[in-house]
Amino acid sequence: MTAAVIINFSGNTGKSTTADNLMAPRMDNAKIVRIETINAHEGDADENMTGKQYGDLVDGAALFDDLVVDVGSSNVEVFQRLMNQYKGSHNIWDYFVVPVVPSDKQIKDTISTIEALSSGGIPANKIRLLFNKVESEDVDLEKAFAPIFNYYNAEKKFTLNPNAVVYEHEFFSRARDQGKTIQDILGDKTDYNALIKSAETPEDKLMYSRKRALIWLATELNEKLDKAFKALFE
Repeated sequence: MTAAVIINFSGNTGKSTTADNLMAPRMDNAKIVRIETINAHEGDADENMTGKQYGDLVDGAALFDDLVVDVGSSNVEVFQRLMNQYKGSHNIWDYFVVPVVPSDKQIKDTISTIEALSSGGIPANKIRLLFNKVESEDVDLEKAFAPIFNYYNAEKKFTLNPNAVVYEHEFFSRARDQGKTIQDILGDKTDYNALIKSAETPEDKLMYSRKRALIWLATELNEKLDKAFKALFE
């Protein structure tokens, strides 16, 4: 069993996208549990939990071979407080993945998140930083995330690998409106070339062409996510 918690005090760091597209598919399609009370993850409202149900969460964790816990920013404090009440329960979580984006507020909140995890007894080898939503491979990470690197060099309270990076990608904007993960798209074996040839209207041709393009984007992105996942847990 592998159990990972995706967590950050800050919103807009891509926690749910990380759970759906990076983590779960590479953990034998792990069960994803959402812990959120404010911005409930679309489409999964029936499965969302609140931080107050931490006890139910740790009980139920035994039922799954692999588990990803997506902690919404509105529940991080109560999640950590209850984890501390269940003293020693942090040991059932193999990793705490902390996504960070190149924004001053999110970087500050990320450092606060790591501090709180470390203060709760989580060792550095379990706290894994993920550089997320980075514009391109040309970005100088040490410059864009200077406070993170300075904090790491001074404290060593978490694990940092500069290759654990997820870059901005056209796939995410194209797939967002469809509510599909990268694995959903890659699982589509439709012959869109044939459909385009047989389509009778320009609208249908364009629709099939867009779906074909999404598969191409997903294929390239999936290779990059493989590399990011490997680096995250090296």
